[in-house]
Amino acid sequence: MFDLLVVLIPVLPLLAVLVNGLLGHRYSHGVAHRLGWGSVGLSFGCAIAVFLSTLSTGLTREVVVYRWIFGGDLTINLAFLVDPLTCVMMLVVTGVGFLIHVYSVGYMHGEEGFTRFFTYMNLFMVSMLLLVMGNNYLVLFIGWEGVGLCSYLLIGYYYDRVSAAKAATKAFVVNRIGDAGFLVAIFLVFVNFKTLDYTQVFAQAGQLSTAMATAIGLCLLIGAVGKSAQLPLYTWLPDAMEGPTPVSALIHAATMVTAGVYMIVRNHAIYDMAPLAMTTVALVGGLTAVFAATIGLVQNDIKRVLAYSTVSQLGYMFLACGIGAYTAAIFHLMTHAYFKALLFLSAGSVIHALSGEQDVRKMGGLRSKLPWTHALFLIGTLAIAGIFPLAGFWSKDEILAHAFVHRHYGLYAIAAIGAFLTAFYMFRLTYLTFYGHSRVEPHAAAHLHESPAIMIGPLVVLGALSIVGGFPGVPPEGGWLHHFLGPVVGVAGRGGEHVRVGLVVALMGAATGIALLGWGLAHYLYSVRPDTADRWAAEAPRVYSTLRNKYYVDEVYDAVFVEPTKRLGAAWDWFDRHVIDAVVRGVGRLTETGSAASTWFEKYVIYGVINVTGYANHLAAWSWRKLQSGMVHHYAAIIVAGLFILVHLILIWWTGSFALGVAAR
Repeated sequence: MFDLLVVLIPVLPLLAVLVNGLLGHRYSHGVAHRLGWGSVGLSFGCAIAVFLSTLSTGLTREVVVYRWIFGGDLTINLAFLVDPLTCVMMLVVTGVGFLIHVYSVGYMHGEEGFTRFFTYMNLFMVSMLLLVMGNNYLVLFIGWEGVGLCSYLLIGYYYDRVSAAKAATKAFVVNRIGDAGFLVAIFLVFVNFKTLDYTQVFAQAGQLSTAMATAIGLCLLIGAVGKSAQLPLYTWLPDAMEGPTPVSALIHAATMVTAGVYMIVRNHAIYDMAPLAMTTVALVGGLTAVFAATIGLVQNDIKRVLAYSTVSQLGYMFLACGIGAYTAAIFHLMTHAYFKALLFLSAGSVIHALSGEQDVRKMGGLRSKLPWTHALFLIGTLAIAGIFPLAGFWSKDEILAHAFVHRHYGLYAIAAIGAFLTAFYMFRLTYLTFYGHSRVEPHAAAHLHESPAIMIGPLVVLGALSIVGGFPGVPPEGGWLHHFLGPVVGVAGRGGEHVRVGLVVALMGAATGIALLGWGLAHYLYSVRPDTADRWAAEAPRVYSTLRNKYYVDEVYDAVFVEPTKRLGAAWDWFDRHVIDAVVRGVGRLTETGSAASTWFEKYVIYGVINVTGYANHLAAWSWRKLQSGMVHHYAAIIVAGLFILVHLILIWWTGSFALGVAAR
């Protein structure tokens, strides 16, 4: 029964993909969306049952579906690994995914391609579940590439928009760069271990040399940087906001972008052997957290602010992995899924109410018009800012505390700066959207309305999780979640050492103070003295312009990579048309010339010989035909003449032979 439940978790959404994808045009949208969210809901139920079984037994089990690839030293099964880490990821993916699917019914109502949307969403769920449930690197890679494909399809859902098509292509290409590094890591794993199964690889990881472990860890990091939008491959994620808002919530907040964090934690046995790789992970995460947060300070698109917030929060998770706080990384991954999905879906509710408007400069004063959306967005803001006692406070505080306690003071300072900036730009977003005087366009103001219950319901659940979702990690580095994940991440991943209560309280107070300071500054600039922010921007135009234009990273990438690649493509096109095609055309012309000569030879030589031969045959036939007269005396004369000639030849031969004999004597 357990094995069946495990298999059903990805199979149920897969069935919905097949039915909606092949038969969706034959039935109504109502059937399509029920299949979509219903399959994910059943998958979530199966995940809960598997989690409870794992919780009660404490066992790690493998469920083999069938023997997939075998030959030589390589044997790969399509199989699932069920352990505490898998259970946490399954619950996050299916639980949050289910809520987003339900929300999508209301948000996407009336959209063209409604059935196609749910087909893509379900396909994404299948791919993500393969990624987190697979028991070997190849199954992980299939899911890894699957979510990349689905990301392309969903970002480009509005394929008739040039911006959406470009954003989807950008996401696909940038992720391919990271995937190349991931593939190299898989090859290195097989070369060193002769297997791709997690259990066998991690059991032998201690035998790796430091250099080889570093090489594998850095190659895995390249893949993680691409998928989880870290420096320098982060540029695709903000542009991915071209997709529908539920897509942003599902892929770019709760699930896909956390795949890199999951992969690093899953491979912690290799990273523990490679201090340089871990330091690199921590630096990439810390720098990304602050870098993305500074960009989010001045953005005016409500979804782009949340996108840069996602990049920044993922940086915290990478930082946690780099300092060995693996449980803290998964803890923040879990709480982030709650409050970031809440924020994105609440933003979607605002956009829905404003008929598609996303510019916060054209919002304001929406608190009274959208009371439910305002309250839930505020909860998400409090959670991501790290305000006690919401979920984000516990997970972010644990990362900061772990960095400080283990003497990573530089990383602690970076993370603290990032926390301050996060609180500031998120409350800036809240004030600009819901407070102050209304800047809503008249045509949008005339249709302002709260979202329907099918959209508000999932927000309420996510709001509750954003409030209480941090309690499984309390007390820090000693809560239930730490004990549950302990068998997977080890003692080091749980924290491993007891810290004085006084220091814990002091660090919690510092984290809260940092968040309140950011909130206070945002309140002053965007509520008390709203003209001050514009004045500061005018006094430092270069700084403001640099942040507003995202440090011109996209422009630099275009100049250094994109345009040279285009020119190379143009050069190759010229070479193809003027050299390759010229050779092909030359061969064609040569063939035509040879064909003409062959035709002349055939016409005047071959046919001539044939004609002469034909005439000779005709003459011979005519002659023989004349001999066959049918008269007896003609035949008798011919016989007599023949006999005469024959006798004459015999006499000549005999006379000659006799003369030669006489001469010889």
